[in-house]
Amino acid sequence: MTDTPAAPTPPPPQHTLLCVDDEPNIVSALRRLFRGPGYRVLVADGGRAGLAVLEAEPVDLVISDMRMPEMTGAEFLAVVAERWPRTMRILLTGYADLSSTVDAINKGAIYRYVSKPWDDNDLKLTVQRALEQQHVTRERDRLVGIVARQNKQLRAMNAGLESQVRARTEEIRQTAEMLDLAYKELKQSYVEVVPVLASFAEMREGDSKGHGRRVAEMAREVARELRLDDDLVQQIYFAALLHDVGKLSMPDELLRKPFTAMKPEERLRYMRHPAIGQAGFTGVESMQDMALLIRCHHERHDGAGYPDGLQGDGIPLGARILAIANDFDSLQLGQLVEGQLGKREARAFLEENRGLRYDPRILDVFLAWLDSNPELAAGTIKEFRLTSDALKRGMVLARDFVNDDGVLMLSHGHVLDDRVIERLRAMERDEQHGFTVYVKHTE
Repeated sequence: MTDTPAAPTPPPPQHTLLCVDDEPNIVSALRRLFRGPGYRVLVADGGRAGLAVLEAEPVDLVISDMRMPEMTGAEFLAVVAERWPRTMRILLTGYADLSSTVDAINKGAIYRYVSKPWDDNDLKLTVQRALEQQHVTRERDRLVGIVARQNKQLRAMNAGLESQVRARTEEIRQTAEMLDLAYKELKQSYVEVVPVLASFAEMREGDSKGHGRRVAEMAREVARELRLDDDLVQQIYFAALLHDVGKLSMPDELLRKPFTAMKPEERLRYMRHPAIGQAGFTGVESMQDMALLIRCHHERHDGAGYPDGLQGDGIPLGARILAIANDFDSLQLGQLVEGQLGKREARAFLEENRGLRYDPRILDVFLAWLDSNPELAAGTIKEFRLTSDALKRGMVLARDFVNDDGVLMLSHGHVLDDRVIERLRAMERDEQHGFTVYVKHTE
């Protein structure tokens, strides 16, 4: 008896990618990244050349740089969206291209933007998810076509074929269930828009980078401790990721100041950011509940918050959770009061404001969760930003210290002593301006 040879494994489906950039090294890097089974890579050195390729061949996904001569990435992807709407679109961009990136999102309906330099694994995963969404969309269209054809056949059937009609009706019911499942999968992919928007807000965080993600993770865990349903937990998490999106329109000089150090007119401008953040989602009906949490995350339990002066249970539950998580992280960043607080000091501030700023019941849950998570014992912040007059002997540099000419003066990990501290202060006097020094959190 001879063994039957195993059937060969079918090759993975091949997707056609078009990489558009006027820089040969970028194109070469993308070609190398997607070399291998599953992808066929086409290249073009500009927007017009890319359109010529699209006219000649079917393309599943386009990766385009923002800055190109003759036609920008935003202009190119806008044409692609109009003429080949089913082709997925990814934009490569840098920090300086922020306004152009917003234009590309609005006009080019891009799936995702990726900052340069990119992480290879992140870019490959982004492309994979884009192609999966494209597959769901195509499958939905195929099923819609099946339903339409079957309905047409049913209308043409003879009334005497009742048994056949019943069989066809069952087929349609099953097809409708499949269509509903495909639609839910497509709807799920839309939640990826939130991380894209959150990354825009994070670009403005500067020294406090990661604040939105830390607040979101804490708020999500507290919501779970309160045994809220999954949809509300996700809504709170998304609101926390985007709670500072209203600050995108505000100047860096204002955002670098602690709230208690702002002038009255600066405070009034700063206090508009929750309402501005909510207004950004006015046209997105499915995000209205989340946007309300963004608006209310600076309300206080005693009614002394802003923008609406809500009080107690009149503040949405998610916003009460978000307020505690946001302040705990902001205190350690030096955003709420002057000077960065340690984890124990930030905790003491929360407890002192029980029933004033914060809902006592939710605060108890937050503090209990904090106690049960030893990984937070060192605080959420790993470094402090100090001026030279706050430096002390024994502090350890968290970052390299570089002077105005770009010369490395002290390396990351250097332990400060009195001589070094005095030398830094002398340099400030010579340069006639203060320096910012980053030291490690040692609590």
